Amino acid sequence: MALYTYKAVDPFGHAVQGRIDALNLVDLEMRLRRMDLDLIKGEPISNRNFFGAGSVPRREIIHFCFHLELLARANVPILEGLSDLRDTLEHPRFREVVASLIEGIEGGQKLSQAMAGQPRVFSKVFVSLIRSGEATGRLPEVLQSLTESLKWEDELASQTKKLVMYPAFVGTIVLSATFFLMVYMVPQLKSFVKNMGQELPLQTQMLFFVSDMLVSYWYVALLLPVVLFIGVKLLLYSNPLARVRFDGIKLKFPFIGGILRKIILSRFANTFALLYSSGIPILEAIRTTQDVVGNRVVRSGLQRVEQLIVEGQNVTAAFHSIGFFPPLVIRMLRVGESTGALDTALINVSYFYNRDVKESVDKVQQLIEPMLTVVLGLLLGWIMLSVLGPVYDVISKIKT
Repeated sequence: MALYTYKAVDPFGHAVQGRIDALNLVDLEMRLRRMDLDLIKGEPISNRNFFGAGSVPRREIIHFCFHLELLARANVPILEGLSDLRDTLEHPRFREVVASLIEGIEGGQKLSQAMAGQPRVFSKVFVSLIRSGEATGRLPEVLQSLTESLKWEDELASQTKKLVMYPAFVGTIVLSATFFLMVYMVPQLKSFVKNMGQELPLQTQMLFFVSDMLVSYWYVALLLPVVLFIGVKLLLYSNPLARVRFDGIKLKFPFIGGILRKIILSRFANTFALLYSSGIPILEAIRTTQDVVGNRVVRSGLQRVEQLIVEGQNVTAAFHSIGFFPPLVIRMLRVGESTGALDTALINVSYFYNRDVKESVDKVQQLIEPMLTVVLGLLLGWIMLSVLGPVYDVISKIKT
């Protein structure tokens, strides 16, 4: 299916715009007619995978799971429940997704099969859990677990954003202040220092050289970070080997690398526990979590774990052999495997790392602010020393 943008008219004559998946324009018109809309104009959207069009916020999916769970516990038929949810949704894209689910179920599909047709909204883990809930008759319990898991993921994503955004914000302020000093203040001091006729020391010459370069090629200094960012994004998008190496570098990066490793371990443990407790076999659970960890180095390790288990090794030995998982995870896996409570052991691992991630993010934020303050102080000290040094030499000669 392709994603179409459309303009239509509702029964009251009001213009409605939005996006919806359809096979072609005829299918688009039929889908809109089921939504009591008359198509005026429709066009396919290209390159949506690269630019990320058609995404649905996680919070919308959390509310969807919560309300669908309540309806399922009340024994409301799926079609009626989805119809009620569609009419109450405010997010236009998600309303179209739910309408597509209704059409799929009316066409004879199960709920999990209809969700599998929306891979950009419902992940493989999500679809696997819904399929397990349908097979075991525990759909309300699965939806409840999904709601809690999505809330946890939302909180974890918030911690990750704090880890990245705060240093980026403070670093931008420091760079902006340095750029202003070099482009505006130093040139004014330069003429004053040179008029004294004093031989300039090396650090002053270096300062004036850097300032002259920034004044003459300021556009290069502003555009270079943007060009580098776009270049790296295009390289990672087009080169699988570069993506693997970049993911490996992220795990070894000072301060941030350790926190990212804990985030990956927490996400893996939580997802694996959720899949295993829902009755999904271990091999299928490991295969599904490979798409969740968000790091290709860890993903290749999980693929190796899957291969070792197929060859006959137990779960603990397979995870231990790849060398990524720390002793805590291996120990909990051993305990869970021996007691038959593997899901409980993994939930404990997830809780531990989730708490550790919060504490680590707070510590890094506390360190970053004084570190950047020191950097800004060193830059200001270099500028002041380079400018005031010659002035002090002239004053000293006048006194003598």
